[in-house]
Amino acid sequence: MQRKNFVRAALAGLVLAGTGATALAQAPAWPSRPVRVVIPFPPGGTLDTVGRMLAQKLGEQTGQSFVVDNRPGGNGVIGADVVAKAPADGYTLLFNASTFTTAPMTMKSVPYEVVRDFTPVALVAKAPLSVAINKNLPITDIKSLIAHARAHPGKLSFAVGSVGSAGHLSTELLKRAGGLDYLIVPYKGTAPAFQDLIGGQIDGFIDPILGSLQYHKSGMLRVVAVTSAQRAASLPNVPTVAETIPGYEFYSWYGLWGPAKLPAAIAQRLNAEVNKALGGDMRETLGAQGLLLTPGSVEDFAKFQQADMERSKKIITEGNIRVE
Repeated sequence: MQRKNFVRAALAGLVLAGTGATALAQAPAWPSRPVRVVIPFPPGGTLDTVGRMLAQKLGEQTGQSFVVDNRPGGNGVIGADVVAKAPADGYTLLFNASTFTTAPMTMKSVPYEVVRDFTPVALVAKAPLSVAINKNLPITDIKSLIAHARAHPGKLSFAVGSVGSAGHLSTELLKRAGGLDYLIVPYKGTAPAFQDLIGGQIDGFIDPILGSLQYHKSGMLRVVAVTSAQRAASLPNVPTVAETIPGYEFYSWYGLWGPAKLPAAIAQRLNAEVNKALGGDMRETLGAQGLLLTPGSVEDFAKFQQADMERSKKIITEGNIRVE
């Protein structure tokens, strides 16, 4: 009797194993249909430009379409929430900037938690920022900026494109590190900030190099420093802030996320495809515009994100930065 039961159990196990193997064999390889890439800001900005280029490369590499879906609103919260609520199957992804991780620190309520509700997939690029100044001011570098600001306390004004953005935090950090007193003015986007900077309604603006590069080269404004550790290839004659204030370094950055509990196999595959894309002509194209492409592992990105969030939280708390 015991022998018969043993044989029946063994046969049942083989049937179940066979069924599992069949199901595994029949499971479609990812991606087997188009992938949606949510960008939570309007078309046309730096984030959108980089995201679309990456989506095109991923589509070429995988043989499936990666379709950009712009979902602007709520300082990026609306689009991010779409991804947080999406199935964790690799067919809805979020491409966003570092503002994604700082927005919950500056807003009264956000319908998700960055660490709990998203899976880090890949750090795509770091964007050094430029310290841009109205061309009519007698400011040509950080030393003269510090001197002018101290000679006219509370008179200079700096724009921020969005509350809690990398540009905003960098502006706060420069204010503190230089012992300066200037007014910080929130704008609804970078375009109106640049318009007022060029027109003289605002005195300075710290934002990714890509935004100010064309205006600097045409003489419409003056970039006096960059926030990267080394000088930017796109602005080789412009010094770093760190050349005057040692240790000063700040970046905006762009990354790719999936919903929470994204299968590790899909996250790793996506990460590998992103790294492959960053090693191609994207490096030359975006590098010429001031971006530093940053291939690395899923784990590297998770650690980077955590460290950046801790640093940002300190600046936001000490500066009492909040969305009005």
